[in-house]
Amino acid sequence: MGNKGRVSFQLVKLENSNNMLEGPSYLVSRELPSSCEQESKWIYNTHRVMELSNNKRPLADGEELTLRKACKLSDAVLGGEAVLDLNGLSLSPAKDQSNDQHHEGGNSDSSSLINQLGRDNSISCLLRCSRSDYGSIASLNKNFRSLIRSGELYTLRRKMDIVEHWVYFSCNLLEWEAFDPDRRRWMHLPRMTSNDCFMCSDKESLAVGTELLVFGKEITSHVIYRYSILTNTWSSGTKMNTPRCLFGSASRGEIAILAGGCDPRGNILNSAELYNSETGTWLTLRNMNKPRKMCSGVFMDGKFYVIGGIGVGDPKQLTSGEVYDLEKGTWTEIPNMFPGRNGGAGAAEAPAAAEAPPLLAVVNNILYAADYAEKEVRKYDKEKNVWVAVGRLPERAVSMNGWGLAFRACGDRLIVIGGPRVLGGGTIELNSWVPDGSSPQWDLLARKPSGSFVYNCAVMGC
Repeated sequence: MGNKGRVSFQLVKLENSNNMLEGPSYLVSRELPSSCEQESKWIYNTHRVMELSNNKRPLADGEELTLRKACKLSDAVLGGEAVLDLNGLSLSPAKDQSNDQHHEGGNSDSSSLINQLGRDNSISCLLRCSRSDYGSIASLNKNFRSLIRSGELYTLRRKMDIVEHWVYFSCNLLEWEAFDPDRRRWMHLPRMTSNDCFMCSDKESLAVGTELLVFGKEITSHVIYRYSILTNTWSSGTKMNTPRCLFGSASRGEIAILAGGCDPRGNILNSAELYNSETGTWLTLRNMNKPRKMCSGVFMDGKFYVIGGIGVGDPKQLTSGEVYDLEKGTWTEIPNMFPGRNGGAGAAEAPAAAEAPPLLAVVNNILYAADYAEKEVRKYDKEKNVWVAVGRLPERAVSMNGWGLAFRACGDRLIVIGGPRVLGGGTIELNSWVPDGSSPQWDLLARKPSGSFVYNCAVMGC
């Protein structure tokens, strides 16, 4: 039988210079008839290939890297059988456009990234790599660096519903950490540069698209600092149409909505704005029915909800919510949507302004709340407009009236970030639970010495 009709594979394991890695085995082909190269419709996963390259020095522009025995074939075959040799794949060297014109008709294309695959298939490979590897991939040559920094991969990942959720949080002023809960990897972001006024001001944070936005106030005005995962740098963000603080917000893909809050003169707002991270622009939306500050926002069932907060002329916490329909462009008030004070009617009274905004998160279009006083997790029943206790928060997750504790949705799981406070330091703990209809069973993802008070937290999915 000819080579074209069958696929011949052997199992190989990756080796380093000292010993055989006892990792998973990979299927690779032993032969590559050139006639099959263009007929192949395999999608490759190059995650392990790039792990090999991580052990090498970054390539200088124009160098070529041979990728050895390391491509893992995708689970899905888009069509047809083929025989593929993955031992000789090479990265396309970065070239000047002028040089390319002298090599017309040649087999190398400086934009193809991985020569034998071509640009489209190369990008298909990279879409399935973990975004934690994109920094190493960008260091290979100019073509990869340009691709990573362009944001094209993230746009395609979003269209193909390929999403990784990372948690970004700050336990020390002007310093941010990122955590990948799937691979349990840490990353320290560059330190923010700002003046003392911004450092001491109230700050909100929001992750949208490939950006982390931090909102605060400098001497005379509100400002936005923007961190981009494409360049690993901080820069000034685009100002809102109506500068504000103490607002409720949530993001979905490349858009985010901010609602309510206070203007620079302390007036409580009923206005709302939509931010598009692809264009870097703000769009003013229709006003809410009620002005509110220190509220919380979530996306659920394709709509934006703003819940709780403090209204005008009433020191008590609002119990209503409002839902914004993006298609109709309308707000609808929902009376008694939020249970009010944490801990219920018997809890010790504290000024509403002393309490943190509601600690809310949505997983699989189900709304959850963390009651810091009772240390409970509650679930919202949309049909009955009531909250039902489902279990306990992690025991070591402490707060000051809800401040210093992060409660977030991270993909299909709930994340709680906090820790016990001790004199002169503390420990931060990240616990997760995948809601499954039973009581929470918290999984300790990570623990590290750090300030145990979480100033800001956001989850980026891209």
